[in-house]
Amino acid sequence: MNDITKPLAALGEKWRAPIVARTEIREFSGGALSEKYMANLDSAGVGPAGRFRCGRKVCYPVDSLIQWMADRSRTVGGRADAG
Repeated sequence: MNDITKPLAALGEKWRAPIVARTEIREFSGGALSEKYMANLDSAGVGPAGRFRCGRKVCYPVDSLIQWMADRSRTVGGRADAG
């Protein structure tokens, strides 16, 4: 478990549904992910597990999406001053 898990879990708690449509991924992620980027990842077979199609929309279960984001994320430490 990394330091980013808690803030990502908060995304799921605030989201209004148990699924996220790919078209809403930018809103869900606070702009960190885009619909086109997710489509490319899905096409390459490295997107979140459990995606499904509902009509013409691709959707992700919130829990799977959060876990996928956590697995691909890491915290970035501050850089020491060179001066």
